[in-house]
Amino acid sequence: MIAPQQENPRLVLAKTIMERARRARTNRLAYYRPYEKQLEFHAAGAKHRERLFSAGNQLGKTFSGGAETALHLTGRYPDWWEGKVFNRPTVGWAASVSGASTRDGVQRILFGRPGVDSELGTAAIPKDAIKEIVRLPGMPNAYSSAVIRHGGGGDVQAGESVLGFRNYEQGREKFQVETLDFVWLDEEPPIDIYMEALTRTNTTMGPVYLTFTPLQGMSLTVMRFLIEQHDGTTVIFMGIYDAKHYSKEHADAIVASYPEHEREARAFGKPVLGSGAVFPIAESEITCVPFSIPDDWPRLCAMDLGWDHPTAGVWLAHNLEADIVYLYDVYKRSKQVPAVHASAIKARGAWIPVAWPHDALQKQKDTGVPMRDTYRAEGLNMLPERMQFEDGSIGVEPGVQIMLNRMQTGRFKVFANCEDWLKEYRIYHRKDGVIVKQMDDAIDASRGGIMSLRYAKTNVVSTFKRHRENWRA
Repeated sequence: MIAPQQENPRLVLAKTIMERARRARTNRLAYYRPYEKQLEFHAAGAKHRERLFSAGNQLGKTFSGGAETALHLTGRYPDWWEGKVFNRPTVGWAASVSGASTRDGVQRILFGRPGVDSELGTAAIPKDAIKEIVRLPGMPNAYSSAVIRHGGGGDVQAGESVLGFRNYEQGREKFQVETLDFVWLDEEPPIDIYMEALTRTNTTMGPVYLTFTPLQGMSLTVMRFLIEQHDGTTVIFMGIYDAKHYSKEHADAIVASYPEHEREARAFGKPVLGSGAVFPIAESEITCVPFSIPDDWPRLCAMDLGWDHPTAGVWLAHNLEADIVYLYDVYKRSKQVPAVHASAIKARGAWIPVAWPHDALQKQKDTGVPMRDTYRAEGLNMLPERMQFEDGSIGVEPGVQIMLNRMQTGRFKVFANCEDWLKEYRIYHRKDGVIVKQMDDAIDASRGGIMSLRYAKTNVVSTFKRHRENWRA
């Protein structure tokens, strides 16, 4: 009896490697490992119906939108997934600006390069999940819709999901009638298109998520997320240094290559405000890595009062030698009584003087006591006079110009972890030359703090202890 001839081990290894490569190529979804900001975007879907992923160019925002769409269509959620989950087949839309951009953008991300048959199934939607594709008449290689297998197993119901394609150039009417589970909008839509897309998911209360670079500035769509901040909305920013496929040197070169007026949007996903920005200074120029504030730097807390809109507090430290003001902490909270705000402020240093606005002199309707006196009774170290310049004036524009001058000369810095302040900075703008009074509580507090900077104090106790320890040493 002749023994069967064994296959060459090298050939077996080569076949194994090729098969693994084939499986990986036709099931990219299983190998999707999002960056931290992409993870944040996905996870936010568990709590927020409306999400904006505002990211720079070529950072992975579109693939994130495609990967999430593929998961909702197939039901193949990975173990790390913390976002929205559908345990049944879904009906959704994916859309972009034009028919061509929808084909070359979202369709490519979901199915593979258009017009190349061998590429079908090499993108976000696994090849074995693609059951049927309906082509769009009149546009080569474009799809009108697709049927996707929704896998069974566990609590996931087997069946068929349906994905339709739309584009903004079709107009608002093409975004009507349907009832959907989700909508993915890649590139910024006009507000009327967005509202129609949102309406399609009213019955299911399913997610609508946007992925784009905000080159149109403070548009109505961007304002919905950044200024109006309706319940259920959230925005996640992703900058070039959050994308791990770029080295720092490569990222630095890309940032430098962008025109200055587009740099914040293209590199960091921040809306371009252009001439409308109150502070037309790149965020990267005013932020710094947090550090321990020296004891001998005078400090000041400045407040802006509110109820429906937040009560805000910012903390400033003044490096007298270099004349640099550092904004190192921020607090914002709405619909809370003074005792709650006072507790949070005292926790950051009860000895720090607190600058307060002129409306703190107004008497409360229930007690007849001015807010200034209420906070003073709660133990805050309130200044003897309201926020004002030495001559007694309280003009907004002079304070803004002083802040702008400090920013331009490198004498106003913000700790990079003061996100609540930076969110306001990104959208602080003018309309018809007038500052828009929306979502500016922390900015207003910091402007008042600059006006009252002469009252900043050092911690006498800490300074005394440090000098005593140095003397003993």
